[in-house]
Amino acid sequence: MPHPLVPPVLDWFGTHARDLPWREPRCTPWGVLVSEVMLQQTPVVRVRPAWEAWMARWPTPADLAAAPTADVLRAWDRLGYPRRALRLQQCARHLVDHHDGVMPTTEDALLALPGVGAYTAAAVMAFAHGRRSVVLDTNVRRVLARTLDGVALPHPTLTRPEHARAEAVVPADDATAARWSAAVMELGALVCTARSPRCDVCPVADLCRWVADGRPVDAHAHRRRRQGWAGTDRQARGRVMRALRTSDHPVPRSVMAADVTDPGQLGRVLDGLVADGLITPLVVDHAHGEDDPVYRLPS
Repeated sequence: MPHPLVPPVLDWFGTHARDLPWREPRCTPWGVLVSEVMLQQTPVVRVRPAWEAWMARWPTPADLAAAPTADVLRAWDRLGYPRRALRLQQCARHLVDHHDGVMPTTEDALLALPGVGAYTAAAVMAFAHGRRSVVLDTNVRRVLARTLDGVALPHPTLTRPEHARAEAVVPADDATAARWSAAVMELGALVCTARSPRCDVCPVADLCRWVADGRPVDAHAHRRRRQGWAGTDRQARGRVMRALRTSDHPVPRSVMAADVTDPGQLGRVLDGLVADGLITPLVVDHAHGEDDPVYRLPS
């Protein structure tokens, strides 16, 4: 017998699932992996056009593996966390070198790919290969924390007991398990949201321990406060990357200083981007002028 949560969530998903290109039957396992990497910390509304353009340009791992890294970073544009683009290209090159450009079909082999962690491997198993796996993103964890544990949000760190409890809910057969993973994730994204849950339209509100207990507040709220955006190194990194993405030529540090006015922060950000492999410093002879380092995207 399936867990009581499964049938109503699957029924709801049959009516309310979003029409997303990476869910189409014709989507390749590579396309699913690209979508999962892009969707990490980036909303669907921004990912969809980027994913479509990306897949049109680099439909296979071999295509991406052969692309200039500068083009890859420019195509990543404003999806955020551009190291994901580098990891995706590293993954493509690994697939070409070790798997003849074909996505593996086992979770262990997926975990061996550069930049692929437990969540991404499980998601590819479910959404690309239709196999049973335990897919635990923030949406799934939140739904299960509320319905089963009666807490507003799960613990900030995934624990082994939480993983075991989630696995106990996943249906036994591959097809239903894969559909459950997509359905419960969708429920968390559209209904059981973090800030404004729509319990009045939730298909499992009558089974939800959190609702039954009066929707108690989040016990981990003090650990979830996010750093502001303005003035942070992350914002400065974004500005530097934007300057390089939009230029056909190397960009002097003095030009980037117009956007990042704190010299200490600019130096720290440039050093970090170089260390991450996202930008490359050029050696320029300034024998007749003031030293002004120049940077470009990696080739």
